[in-house]
Amino acid sequence: MMLVFDHVCVFYGDTPVLRELSFQVRSGEQVGLIGANGAGKSTLMKAALGLLPYTGSLTVDGIPVMRKTLPEVRRKLGYVLQDADNQMFMPAVLDDMVFGPMNYGLSRAAAEQRAEETLATLHMEYLRDRHNHKMSGGEKRMATILAMQPQMLLMDEPSTALDPRNRRTLIRVLRQRPETKLIASHDLDLVLETCSRVLLLAGGRLAADGAAGEILRDRTLLEENGLELPSLVLLEQLRTIDKKRLG
Repeated sequence: MMLVFDHVCVFYGDTPVLRELSFQVRSGEQVGLIGANGAGKSTLMKAALGLLPYTGSLTVDGIPVMRKTLPEVRRKLGYVLQDADNQMFMPAVLDDMVFGPMNYGLSRAAAEQRAEETLATLHMEYLRDRHNHKMSGGEKRMATILAMQPQMLLMDEPSTALDPRNRRTLIRVLRQRPETKLIASHDLDLVLETCSRVLLLAGGRLAADGAAGEILRDRTLLEENGLELPSLVLLEQLRTIDKKRLG
């Protein structure tokens, strides 16, 4: 198992945010994490990264998440922030992309080769020497993290503020990349197109865990938890109704 939560609780002061949360993510899975605002999605990811104290058991690739194991745990995880402006902090793209690998022991030459290979995979070679303030949100989110070559991507609202073209590019990249993924998003169409499984959080608890196609077509379940059917599902339903009318 790549990620295991076993009766995990997280508190902000005296307020419980995650409540006895248990689930497992297998290596290679692409899992959507959905829920209304305040359900605990971002908190879950921060706990996995060891950024928040928790009770219960939490492991990444079999390694317990605790202070002494954090360097090893964080080598395995790539965290794509919701706020793209916080994703990169060096002046130019290449400098940012080599920063992490060099801190994990790669030479400058090896880190640059990895960065250039990553940009080529994303068809973003043109970004190599670009200043970060001239990059789009989607470009900032993907380039630096993928240069780290993590085993698992934790992505917090990756499609926020993307125009339609960059959003489609993001979906294509997510489909192609081999890493295990946990994608927290209110963009249920993106989740439906990229994930085979969905975890639905409500009030810090797991309200549903199952096939993406089933959960994201369950109008009652979604509405009970403050969500709406994805537009792709609505279009599918309208086409079905039209076909029946046409006989």
